Amino acid sequence: MTSRATPRKARARSQARIDTILNAARTLLATEGVASLSIYSVAERAKIPPSSVYHFFNSVPALLEALTADIHAAFRACLQAPVEHQHLKSWRDLARQAEQRMLRIYNEDGAARQLILAQHGLTEVTQADRQHDLELGQQLQALFSRHFELPALPDDVDVFALAMELGDRVYARSIQLHASITPRMAEEGMRVFEAYLALYLPPYLPKREVPAQCDH
Repeated sequence: MTSRATPRKARARSQARIDTILNAARTLLATEGVASLSIYSVAERAKIPPSSVYHFFNSVPALLEALTADIHAAFRACLQAPVEHQHLKSWRDLARQAEQRMLRIYNEDGAARQLILAQHGLTEVTQADRQHDLELGQQLQALFSRHFELPALPDDVDVFALAMELGDRVYARSIQLHASITPRMAEEGMRVFEAYLALYLPPYLPKREVPAQCDH
């Protein structure tokens, strides 16, 4: 029994240390931005040796990629939250609800704003964010399909992912100009998101009588 329990304890200790490192990096990002982040500043904030950080993350980009995945997990969770089907009058109601949920994450998480919306020039993080956006786009399309009968969509364009990215461009502009997502720019971002979807979704989409079952 001991031999079986030990690996689980080791994994639990490792995960606890990873969580400590990511929480320290998240706090530094939110308060000081990407430029000030280093393995040593994270170690100091986490009150652990730098070698412990290097053990799990061999570079700052690797650390930021892990944080990006963590942030996108929050986005996925918000899209999985229940939607009151009976209150949806049109697909725009669902679009606004989904975008407001994601906007709430940006407003509450300074690290999310710094990694996804701020200009940092880190190619690895940008590429990781784009890959996660594709996955989020698929999840968002599945959410829409659950509540509405979608028309045929193009195979060569990720419509829902691109709609989210266009909305993010507006939020990023607000961060650049105002260091926050202002209510005015939040509204503009949601309008851009809906306007792009409207290029592919007709004004009226048949609403399902009951939500379709998820594939997973």
